[in-house]
Amino acid sequence: MNILHKREINKLISSKIIFDEPLSKYTTFGIGGPAKCIIYPNDNNELSKILKFTNKKNIPTIFIGSGSNILIWDDGFDGIVISLRKTFKNLQIKSNATILAQSGVMLGTMVKNAMRKNICGLESLVGVPGTLGGALIMNAGAFGSEISNYFFKAKTMNQKGAIKNYSNEDVKFSYRNSTFPKDEILLEAVFKCKKGEPEKIMKDRNNASKGRKSKQPLKYRSAGSIFKNPSNKIAAGYLIDKAGLKGQSYGDALISNKHANFIINIGNATAKDVSKLIILAKQKVLDLFDINLELEIKLIGFPKKVIKEIYFV
Repeated sequence: MNILHKREINKLISSKIIFDEPLSKYTTFGIGGPAKCIIYPNDNNELSKILKFTNKKNIPTIFIGSGSNILIWDDGFDGIVISLRKTFKNLQIKSNATILAQSGVMLGTMVKNAMRKNICGLESLVGVPGTLGGALIMNAGAFGSEISNYFFKAKTMNQKGAIKNYSNEDVKFSYRNSTFPKDEILLEAVFKCKKGEPEKIMKDRNNASKGRKSKQPLKYRSAGSIFKNPSNKIAAGYLIDKAGLKGQSYGDALISNKHANFIINIGNATAKDVSKLIILAKQKVLDLFDINLELEIKLIGFPKKVIKEIYFV
């Protein structure tokens, strides 16, 4: 992306644009070098213009929400970052327990508002970080509940700026995964839920909150779980713990003593620091248990050499 591209973008849209901005300010990890450009589109029309422009000019483009579940390389991202967090925030909860939420709505906000309407089933997700868009695409879940359980339909926009519609029959969900096209950005989603008893909703919510506080290192900056669980019966954190890696550090990155599947930033950790621990955990677990752990977080801007080291290729 060059100076000419920056000038063209400024003329193209009226949305908020920030150039050469450190992405560490926009991630829950507090890690990441600068992006050439961060854009907060005002609406679908502005977003469409941006995507048509980046597609025509072959400018690398990524989408981020609250910056959870991602790790950005220390040299940053040589392209455009699009975020809907500050602008796509419409949330409607109807009397029949149907929820319409734009992708920039925080998942916790949607869940809390649903609970106030006595909607049940979502309460265990109240502490899950991130926006609705990212949560649905990765099928976020906690304590036995997944957001896809209530998914009805959604709208996305592709790289050519065209809106696409998906029903629950069009999208397949699995553990921390969905078949939404990776190169499309989620605009909004509709969920069909059910009403429940207020007392039970609060009880389930409190149990989930207590479990999260007791098991996760919430006082430190992190990206949440680093690895996916290999199966329903085997947790990644258990394997890393059994490999004796709790408390292992590299620079200011540390494998949490509280939960081994969390790598935390205890100061000024870099993506390189975190990647060293990721490689260490993967190698130890592979050596001891013959299990190749799969990343749950998304890596952005990483050099090919480091990617090869992380994925053992």
